[in-house]
Amino acid sequence: MNPTETVSSLFKRLRFVLVETSRAGNVGSVARAMKTMGFSDLVLVSPRCADPLHDPESVAFASGAIDVLEGARIVDSIAAALDGCNFAAAVSARLREFSPPVWSPREFSAHAAGMADLRPALILGNERFGLPNQIVEQCNVLINIPANPDYSSLNLSQAAQVLAYECRLAAQGENRTQEGVGFQGEAASVAQVEGMYAHLEDALVAIGFLNATNPKKLMPRLKRLFARAQLETEEVNILRGIARQMMKAAPANDADAGHD
Repeated sequence: MNPTETVSSLFKRLRFVLVETSRAGNVGSVARAMKTMGFSDLVLVSPRCADPLHDPESVAFASGAIDVLEGARIVDSIAAALDGCNFAAAVSARLREFSPPVWSPREFSAHAAGMADLRPALILGNERFGLPNQIVEQCNVLINIPANPDYSSLNLSQAAQVLAYECRLAAQGENRTQEGVGFQGEAASVAQVEGMYAHLEDALVAIGFLNATNPKKLMPRLKRLFARAQLETEEVNILRGIARQMMKAAPANDADAGHD
């Protein structure tokens, strides 16, 4: 269960609608794309493939997203597919002369995630023919995925994956964290970092790398370098340990060379 998944969250509100899909494998692939991003509401409108929810190819391409397939519904009209939805977005690489406003996936996801009372649907058409104009014209917006203008054709499940990814980012918002990814220690305090800088400067002078009478910009550059690293307490301690060993190993007479 996604930690941000509540009844009002986009994970529960967003619906994926596939219109007249020809290949059962694409249905399974879309289910997989949805599940990897935390979505599960899938509706098929008049699929052209037989038994797309149980076809061996569909099951194989779902690759673990069988629950999304089992929960999917098959209907015979776009009206039935959009029952309960109050915002429809057609997805197409082909722009129409008469179409609703054209949005990017990011614009759609931000809008959908930002309105808790919105029940949006993403509508994807047939692999070969796309969406009929009459369906596009009924939608609130047309989503066009920015792609190579010389070859803008995305596989059905690839398009679904891009959209699901953008919607996941928008749904998580400020709740996105790196929790559980790698080790994260306690952030070093300003005083700890400044103490480390002073210690490091003394060590660089001791080994002759820094000329104390003509330091130029070496320390400001090092401070900028370490600032980008967002040092942790243990890392500061390691750097001070290195500085300590440098000072122990330094020759009795300091060198005069300076470095910028």
